[in-house]
Parts: sequence; C-alpha cells; structure tokens
Amino acid sequence: MKIKYRGVSYEYNPPAVEYGDLSQSGKYRGLDVRFRNPKKVPVLQPTLDLLYRGTAYTANPVEVKDAIESTEVDAPEVAATINAPASSIQDRARVLMMNHHRKVKQRQQAMLSRLDARVGLSGDEAGRYWNHIQGKVHPSFGDSYDRSHAALS
Repeated sequence: MKIKYRGVSYEYNPPAVEYGDLSQSGKYRGLDVRFRNPKKVPVLQPTLDLLYRGTAYTANPVEVKDAIESTEVDAPEVAATINAPASSIQDRARVLMMNHHRKVKQRQQAMLSRLDARVGLSGDEAGRYWNHIQGKVHPSFGDSYDRSHAALS
C-alpha cells in the first residue's frame, strides 16, 4: 500500500496478525461479541537510524561484551551524610494546618478582590483591606468557602 505523509511517499506493508480460536464468544452489555485474540502480538523493529535531538540511537542496541576494560580510579572521600530528624506528628499537623489556613486566606483574598472589582474599586483597595485584617480568618468562613471534603473520598 502506497502512503504519502507530509510530502514523503513510502510503501507500507502492515504485518499479518494470526488470531487464535475465533469460535470463542461472549456477551458484553447484552450483545454477542466474538473474541479475536492474537496468538502472538507483533512487535515491529525499526529499520531506520533514529535521531533524537541530534543524537543517533537504536531501539534495540547490540550488546558488546568486554569491549572496554574497566580501570579502577581512586575516588575522593565523600563527607558523611547527615540524616535529617524525622518530623514529629505534631510538626506535620502544624504544617498541614498552616497550609490549609494559607489556602483559605488566598480564597478569601480572591473573593474580596472580585467583590471590589464588581463594586468598582481598584485592586489595590482590597490589598490594603487585607493587610488591615492581618491574616485573621473568621471561624465560620471555612464552613461556607472551604474546599469540598468530597474530594478527599
């Protein structure tokens, strides 16, 4: 079969696929279906010299055994690694709560900016008001504008 793609013509010969037992059938959503499972899945091997970002490569390289002798090189000593102490559950809970609080503040700031734009105030007005709040979030704000807890399921 002759094919032309982006101005390049080439001859394409699809591989012949041998199927197993064609008498097998089943049902899918109430309809009869015949299964056509290949005996062996064909894997096409590239016959071209491949080039990626200027570097030639092959998909199936030929293994060369003992082509290069290995020589030992004295490596400089590496300083001992210092293991960081594992964070406690309280620290992790604190970080989680702070990140959650920060996200709620960002949502509140975005809501305040949109409200200012709708009323006709400039964007810097909302910023000054937010600095006046000093990061305090009303406790009932999370009940109405928090992320959906259904997303955690």
